[in-house]
Amino acid sequence: MCVQFGHIRYAPASTTCQAEPYAFHAEYSTANPRGNTWSAHTYNVAMSDEIGHFENCLAIDENFNCATPGAQDPVLDEDDDNNFCVPGSDSSLVHINGCFSDDLDWDGQSYRNDWPGTNPVPGQDRKLHPSPLMFTSPLTANGTKNYSTMAFETDLPRIEAAQDNPPLCDRTTGANCVNPPSGAQFYPFYTTTIANGTCTWQEGGNFIPGTKNHFGGSSATEFGPLLKTVYPVTGFTTQEFYNNFNSGDMANPCPVR
Repeated sequence: MCVQFGHIRYAPASTTCQAEPYAFHAEYSTANPRGNTWSAHTYNVAMSDEIGHFENCLAIDENFNCATPGAQDPVLDEDDDNNFCVPGSDSSLVHINGCFSDDLDWDGQSYRNDWPGTNPVPGQDRKLHPSPLMFTSPLTANGTKNYSTMAFETDLPRIEAAQDNPPLCDRTTGANCVNPPSGAQFYPFYTTTIANGTCTWQEGGNFIPGTKNHFGGSSATEFGPLLKTVYPVTGFTTQEFYNNFNSGDMANPCPVR
């Protein structure tokens, strides 16, 4: 199990997650839901998982671009996800060719029913999918106090504004900004379970065995409606964009015990 407030050790031959503690130091002396005034996201203390940087490729050319696409792309197209490819032979564990550029048509591995908990039959789900990423909520006051509130947030509108399959998301009006994104079979979300005697977050689908809180059972219900964010611009004025879907603040549903 990988925990928050740590970094992953490079151990390509290991079959388990290798983590080391890491000291994160706050940039500000106080916390509020709007963490800064420039990023797409609005969170402050957070767990963030960036997905969408892997697509299968059967053959890679001399420029490390995909020459023969995998099952996700039946016809080799010109989208960015066919670039920056790495041969499976570079890995000592799983030999699968993969391309790591932005997946802006939402058809790569991150957006398919390959996540834990996407198969309603537990035995089949465990056989075909990995175990979920799990972590506990952060603590403050020298690791003794739970945060009282939290929110779910995904910056899909920011990415959909540049996607390969129109219509594009209009971040000014919110038109054509959708969750899950157009072209995705699935978009992962967070649920909770009990592990080692305390509430624990897990990432994947709606059918992970032992799930306690499903938060509506989909990314659309969990991450909520579009959120408009105000950004300062030159001339002492502001500009507003829809960069995120955000659930709104709620009482912390998964305190550490």
